[in-house]
Amino acid sequence: MQFSIITPSFRASAWLKLCIESVADQGVDLEHIIQDAVSDDGTMDWLPQEKRVKAYFEKDRGMYDAVNRGLRKAKGDILAYINCDEQYLPGALKAVEKCFAENPNAEMVLADSLVINEDGSLNCFRKVHIPWESHTRLDSLCALTCSIFFRRSLIDDRKLFFSDRLRDLGDGDWMVRALRAGVRMKVLRYYTAAFTETGANMNLKPNAIREKAEFRAAAPLWMRLGKPLLSRAYHVKRLFEGGYFEKPLTYEIYTKQSPAKRVRFEAPKPSPFWKRVPLKAEHTGAEVRAAG
Repeated sequence: MQFSIITPSFRASAWLKLCIESVADQGVDLEHIIQDAVSDDGTMDWLPQEKRVKAYFEKDRGMYDAVNRGLRKAKGDILAYINCDEQYLPGALKAVEKCFAENPNAEMVLADSLVINEDGSLNCFRKVHIPWESHTRLDSLCALTCSIFFRRSLIDDRKLFFSDRLRDLGDGDWMVRALRAGVRMKVLRYYTAAFTETGANMNLKPNAIREKAEFRAAAPLWMRLGKPLLSRAYHVKRLFEGGYFEKPLTYEIYTKQSPAKRVRFEAPKPSPFWKRVPLKAEHTGAEVRAAG
C-alpha cells in the first residue's frame, strides 16, 4: 500500500522543511509531492535539491488548485494533503495503513489531530467524528484536513477533487460533496498530525470570512432555521463520544530550533478548546500558503 502525500507550498520555506521531515520519517511506502507556486522566499534555493520529495514549481490559482495538481500526479493507493505548517506525528501513516487494511470498505479515514502553538506547546486536541453536513456548513469542518486520508478511487472513480473556485473554504465544500455522495468513512482514534496556530492561517483572513458567509447562506433553509437545535445536538454527540476529554498527552514534533530531530512535549492538562491567535499584521495582505 503506497501513500501519496500532497503539500501545497507558497512562501513558507521554514515550515515546509519541518513538514518534509515529518513525512519522511514515517517508515511506510510513500511519495511526497510538493506543489510550489514559485515561491520567492528562498524555497527555490533548496527545494529542487531535496531528494525525498517530488517538487513541482507551477503558478496556480490558489491552494486547492495546487492540491488538485498534486492529486493528478499521485501514484499511491492512499492519498492525503498536508500543509506546510502541519506535520505528521510518529507512527501516523502506519496507523492509517492498518486502519484501511482492517476496513476494506472504508473510502476515507478521519483521524484525531493536535493544534500546537508556534513554540511547539499544545494549544488543544481535536478528536474527530463522522462530520454532519449541517455543522460543516453552518459552523466548521470537525476534522482537520491534515488528518484526513482517502483511497484513490475518490479521485479516479468519483472525481472528488477540490473546488479551485474557492480559496479558503474548499475543505468544507469537499466534505459536503463527499457526504452527499455517500462516501464510506471510518474514524481512527489516533493523533496523526499537528496543525500549527501561527497567526498567519488563511481561515482568519477577510476572504475566508466572506466565503464562510456565502457557504452558510447556501445551506438549506431548514438547516439555517434549525441551527440552534442542530448545534446543541452536535455538541451532545461530541460529548458522549468523548470529544471533550483527554488524558495527559506527550507528543514529538520538529521545531525551527530542532529541524532535524523531533522534540518531545508534554501536555499534563490538554484542552479541547482552540485558543485562536489574532491574525498578525504582516499577514493581512499577501497570501501565505501555509495553512488551510
